[in-house]
Amino acid sequence: MALIDVVAEVAGKVWKVEAEVGQQLEEDDDVVILESMKMEIPVGAPAEGTLKEILVGEGDAVAEDQVIARIET
Repeated sequence: MALIDVVAEVAGKVWKVEAEVGQQLEEDDDVVILESMKMEIPVGAPAEGTLKEILVGEGDAVAEDQVIARIET
């Protein structure tokens, strides 16, 4: 089994964490929602698998290309 990184596509602030560790995700299921430039931007799972780790919390600032979670496929 492989771990796949979930990466923030833009810099912003974590507005809401949508998924829980251990949750089974389909490709493109929302993991977190970022707030950037007054817009809500969902960050989806890049692949189907089990959410193993969330590396950010609500209110955290994230940088573009920062790893925010990991999925085991």
